[in-house]
Amino acid sequence: LDSITYVVLDEADRMLDMGFEPQLRKTLLDIRPDRQTVMTSATWPDGVRRIAKGYMKDPVTVFIGSLDLAAVHSVSQKIVKCWNDDKWEELLNFLTNLKEDQKVIVFVMRKTRADYISAELAMKNIVAACIHGGRDQEDREQALIDLKSGEVRILIATDVASRGLDIDEITHVYNYDFPRDMEEYVHRVGRTGRAGKTGTSISLWDKSDWKHAEELIDILEEAGQEVPDWLRREAVR
Repeated sequence: LDSITYVVLDEADRMLDMGFEPQLRKTLLDIRPDRQTVMTSATWPDGVRRIAKGYMKDPVTVFIGSLDLAAVHSVSQKIVKCWNDDKWEELLNFLTNLKEDQKVIVFVMRKTRADYISAELAMKNIVAACIHGGRDQEDREQALIDLKSGEVRILIATDVASRGLDIDEITHVYNYDFPRDMEEYVHRVGRTGRAGKTGTSISLWDKSDWKHAEELIDILEEAGQEVPDWLRREAVR
């Protein structure tokens, strides 16, 4: 590694979220000190700032937009109050009404749920691809190829698909499970409305999601989105 002169850490915050900080530190220590280092991320949490401070010398910081956590303004964000028991019917209703020129990524929290939803859709003759950390790399790549080509218009995914994916014509992001933090919400929403196009994000809100209400309201207001009255009451809770 002492011959490396140029290092790029893409989605640096995700590496830290997934617990790769020790490997990251070990690798960077072995690379020659006069290297050039570039870090990119749509969000800039404390962990990433710490890595930047420790391994970059006098860095230049480039912000596009705001340093505050914010969602892309080309996406219309909708929040739907829906308890866990009703989520499947809500999703099924949405997918059966999906138009031919529309593509959607459905985000769930767990691999088992992604597999379950894919299997249930197959039983109803609804074609969908599935991506999560338990699938072979070859299967993941094929799912993305099928989505890009239009052979598949529905992708069921965990947060492995929330970053780094740039697929044309994703018209909708559907948060079946609300993400565990607002950074992840911003990344998920950013899968649509890319390169000057518009998109729609739909998030199902269960009663256990109340703890995210305050931060979500800030993000919705910053993007000029409508905030439901019931969501403001959740924030007061």
